[in-house]
Amino acid sequence: MSIASIQRSVDVPLAPAAAFDLFARRMGEWWPMATHSLGLRSAVGCVLEPQAGGRIFERTAEGLESLWGTILTWEEPRRLVFTWHPGRHADTAQQVEVRFTAQTGGTRVELEHRGWEHAGDRGEALRQRYHAGWPGVLAQYQAKASGTAPTPPPPGPAFHG
Repeated sequence: MSIASIQRSVDVPLAPAAAFDLFARRMGEWWPMATHSLGLRSAVGCVLEPQAGGRIFERTAEGLESLWGTILTWEEPRRLVFTWHPGRHADTAQQVEVRFTAQTGGTRVELEHRGWEHAGDRGEALRQRYHAGWPGVLAQYQAKASGTAPTPPPPGPAFHG
């Protein structure tokens, strides 16, 4: 059974290289850790190791690290693909692909989250949580890229369960 991917996009007033850098190398500056992490209030940051095979993980105030996924493709500044399974076994991972396309006045950032079938019976329920969660997360990224105050993200996947 195939489950439809989630596709979202935002426009940011940055050149593709800067948009890629903010999304990937500086993810910890904009990701809403207090609402979209495993550690929630004890989570202090997230890290994306900048190369194919690199990890994406969060770190708590106590120094604990929790794996979110692994970088599959690093094509700076055009494309990034990674597995995504925060709090779950890697066998249940989906893929997230992020594309950065130059346009007048900045960059279009397109995200596709696919492969929900790998989560088994939980695939559709997980998809619904992320369908609700990605807009708020991307709004945080867009606000950081625009230099505006971020709005609190709506409730979404807190990576539990």
